[in-house]
Amino acid sequence: MTVGSNEEILIVGGGMAALCAAIAARRAGASVVVAEAAPRHQRGGNTRHSRNLRIRHDAPSPLFPDAYPETDFRTDLKEAAEEGHDPALARLLIERSAALPDWLTAQGVVFQTSNIPYSRKTAFFLGGGMAALNALYATAERLGVRVLYDRLVDEVRLDDLPARAVIVCCGGHQADLGHGFINRGVPFAKGEVLRSLLAQGVAAVGRADAGHLVAVDARSPEHDGGIVTRVDGMQHGMVIDVSGRRFLDETAVTGETRYAAWGRLVAERPGRRATLVVDSDGIGRMPPAIFEPIKAASLPELSALLAVDPATLERSARECGRVCRPPFFATPIRPGIGFTCLGVKVDETARLVMAKGGVCANVFAAGMIMAPNVLGTGYLAGGGMTIGAVFGRIAGEEAARHVLG
Repeated sequence: MTVGSNEEILIVGGGMAALCAAIAARRAGASVVVAEAAPRHQRGGNTRHSRNLRIRHDAPSPLFPDAYPETDFRTDLKEAAEEGHDPALARLLIERSAALPDWLTAQGVVFQTSNIPYSRKTAFFLGGGMAALNALYATAERLGVRVLYDRLVDEVRLDDLPARAVIVCCGGHQADLGHGFINRGVPFAKGEVLRSLLAQGVAAVGRADAGHLVAVDARSPEHDGGIVTRVDGMQHGMVIDVSGRRFLDETAVTGETRYAAWGRLVAERPGRRATLVVDSDGIGRMPPAIFEPIKAASLPELSALLAVDPATLERSARECGRVCRPPFFATPIRPGIGFTCLGVKVDETARLVMAKGGVCANVFAAGMIMAPNVLGTGYLAGGGMTIGAVFGRIAGEEAARHVLG
């Protein structure tokens, strides 16, 4: 890809990390071009489907009903990370997160202060991630950042960079459907740049076979369905596998981690498929859904629609005790992947770290392509957006310092 002779920094990607990097670098005085693989109407990566970011703060405010101090953030992050957690980068993330609400507000992002779910840990974007993206794009363009759409960068050659500094913010490989899951995010994050960098000796973090899964409606599109395809309300009925058998007490999976828990559970079932079944009482307790459930007047009729043994389905309903009164409703489920957990190793300046030692002086990474440095193979609500914003700012500032001297 030819960037042009006037730009000093090339940013690969177009989501939260990329825009924070672009704005930070441009405000520092560097010239910047952003290469976004998507067309303009699909710009923004998985930030399009986000709604909040996790912030350290020591006192209540209009954004937070209670404090969320460093010790709590550190404990949550360490517990979520599972493996591959870098304590130094985690400390940096937590420290720098505190400044994000003011900094993002200065870039035009508006936060919601009313009619939001209770959360002392995260701040919500008014209008969701798409509104935040639109504000950041407007600021970046006003500052003189050049944005190129439909510009897929499929490799970054460390020995032949297209600019004086490059910042990679193009995510993982969740859009490569070889993993067999529904991709909840945009179809452009196929991992080309990630694989290119690892093949050139950049150190890897995380695992290629790990990712953040949630249970989604099996009728969802293969890409870009986002949060609205998520299936919830299992505790109001029963979840069966392809044979019609239950495989867990549905009421035992609760709390904010239930989405990820069900994603993993379904991924472990035969065919990576399951079905949520509720009765006429349960359907009234279900949260809103984008797809209409499959409806049947009786369990034998439902068994025919689901292609399961009627006796097995009725036995499962008796065992559950919550699926008794007709009519009955079913939602087919598959695992949906939000992001993968293989990334590039970075240091505290967001520079790429080489497997044999040393760093790339002029190549940086931010966002989900380096998130396993702090998240390991785990997930933390709002954590991805915070990683993108914090390390995007760091990468932009450091890249500008490098090119400007």
